[in-house]
Amino acid sequence: MNTAGTIDRPLTHDPKKQAPMKPSTSEPAGSATSDFTTSGATEARQNRNHEMQLMQEALARAHMHDRLHDAKRERQAVRLAVAHRMQRRAERASMRARRALAMAVMQ
Repeated sequence: MNTAGTIDRPLTHDPKKQAPMKPSTSEPAGSATSDFTTSGATEARQNRNHEMQLMQEALARAHMHDRLHDAKRERQAVRLAVAHRMQRRAERASMRARRALAMAVMQ
């Protein structure tokens, strides 16, 4: 069905593909509407859309930065826990060696 779009339901939502606004024939020449152009509104809308897209990208970038920071802290905590565990194991081995040495000296 090839029907033209209406104001409420345009054929396309892309402002570049929509038909340009034409001055009304019912208004007298030289009225304020003849000086009105849609390029400023379209440009402002595109700038706003671009800014909104950039805001989403910045938000995503900040979210990824936070997640990477959290992952780095988690890895650091795991390394610290492993280091403590190895230190306790080394201390126990050192105590066993001292005990063995003391037992050997005593006999």
